[in-house]
Amino acid sequence: MTINVEDESQITLSGVDTRELARRVIEATLDYEGCPYEAEVSLLLTDNKNIRQINMEYRNIDRATDVLSFPMLSYDSPSDFGCAETEAHGCFHPETGELLLGDIIISMEKVQEQAKKYGHSEEREYAFLIAHSMLHLCGYDHMEPEEAREMEDRQRVILRSLNILR
Repeated sequence: MTINVEDESQITLSGVDTRELARRVIEATLDYEGCPYEAEVSLLLTDNKNIRQINMEYRNIDRATDVLSFPMLSYDSPSDFGCAETEAHGCFHPETGELLLGDIIISMEKVQEQAKKYGHSEEREYAFLIAHSMLHLCGYDHMEPEEAREMEDRQRVILRSLNILR
């Protein structure tokens, strides 16, 4: 597994090794979802100003958000990784053979703000946002109440498996 981490935020979380925690959550999510491939994920850690610009550019929403997900695959159904075999070239890294899942962008300012707001640790908030985004990279969404419940249940199981609790 390859995780390309770019930290342009220069914001540190209290007692959290952000690279190692990202690796653990990404790996746990892929294991839980039964991904049969080694995978590559890109993770950008940024601030509210930059995520707001990205949100405006890609979603036409002029506000900062906590996390953005940009999946590389179009799934027939969530975590149906068989689509990677049939999609056009570009699903697998030409040198490593790893499945290119997509990009995650996290506002580290939002991690700190939301941890305080929800009364849990920055570690838990950061891990939650990665698990949430990884599920998007695996084809899940939360536009409908039933979809939202399914994502929430999966996030809870993944974080519990890592002993990251509220």
